Amino acid sequence: MGGISQTDVETLLKEVVDPCLGQDLVTARAVKNIAVSDDGVSVEIVLGYPAKGCQEQLAEQVRKKLQSLPGLKRAEVKVSSHITVHAVQRGVKPHPAIKNIIAVASGKGGVGKSTTAVNLALALAAEGANAGILDADIYGPSQPRMLGGNERPVSKDGKSMEPVLRHGIQSMSIGYLIDEETPMIWRGPMVTTALEQLLNDTRWQDVDYLVVDLPPGTGDIQLTLSQKIPVSGAVIVTTPQDIALLDARKALKMFQKVEVPVLGIIENMSTHICSQCGHEEHIFGAGGGERMAEQYDVDLLGSLPLDISIRENADNGHPSVMAEPDGRIAQIYRDIARKVAAKLALQARDFSAKFPKIVIQNT
Repeated sequence: MGGISQTDVETLLKEVVDPCLGQDLVTARAVKNIAVSDDGVSVEIVLGYPAKGCQEQLAEQVRKKLQSLPGLKRAEVKVSSHITVHAVQRGVKPHPAIKNIIAVASGKGGVGKSTTAVNLALALAAEGANAGILDADIYGPSQPRMLGGNERPVSKDGKSMEPVLRHGIQSMSIGYLIDEETPMIWRGPMVTTALEQLLNDTRWQDVDYLVVDLPPGTGDIQLTLSQKIPVSGAVIVTTPQDIALLDARKALKMFQKVEVPVLGIIENMSTHICSQCGHEEHIFGAGGGERMAEQYDVDLLGSLPLDISIRENADNGHPSVMAEPDGRIAQIYRDIARKVAAKLALQARDFSAKFPKIVIQNT
């Protein structure tokens, strides 16, 4: 066709940078097929992360770039997603029903970690993934309230539990198994055993991303998670306040020590805009998350405002991504979700399932 070759097309695609990956499409190995015919060019792009919110925008960006080819009559661009299993800690096997586990942590309580975790899971689902959330806070489970559910999980075989489906995502929490006001007066070993059971005794159904809402700190639960549970990556939630950042650094360093990749930092309550006069004020300080990201060479995934609707929606059992799907807050969460999944997509994949198992038999 008019002298256009696949190389010409590939050269142009090297100029298209995926904003979530931070790489051009060729370097990111997202270009799966280029077909050149007499009447035009067809390009197939497969992203390694869910991206419903930006697929068409990316496709249009590629089409515009292809228009510069001389003599081009037709440009077809197809953008889709394919989520794979990514590597976990050494010595830990991936979960058979879960492709990727993402830990959401904070060194300090009260920074909005649980609200961020549930909205992250819902945002991943909104972007096209099969998502789930595991509430790992045994002493203070909050996900049942945030998801608006208090039903007991169903057991079909008397040994395992079905995940509780809420707002299109699978969920499990100790909060589903006890009364909301019952305190868990347990020592560390009982707590860590409960976490393992909640993960392994739940019949998760083909989950692409399981978000684990961790309790604050760097104690027994975090150690169990890093040693026994296959984690693909971690996200740190903080506020710009110096005290919160100090504890967030501890959480970040903990994951680095146990070889769990830190995918990035989410800065919560970054700014407050008065609902009456519109005045913007940095109540907890400014730029703390950005400075921490630069210091430890990780990404600042996004910043969320101190907004009363986020709290109200979570308390009412309809987190912002579900309650106001087209709102500004939901769009921020979805942008963060794409960046988290894209960061994970750049990591090493797990190929253990592709290798045959060697069995020695006496014949």
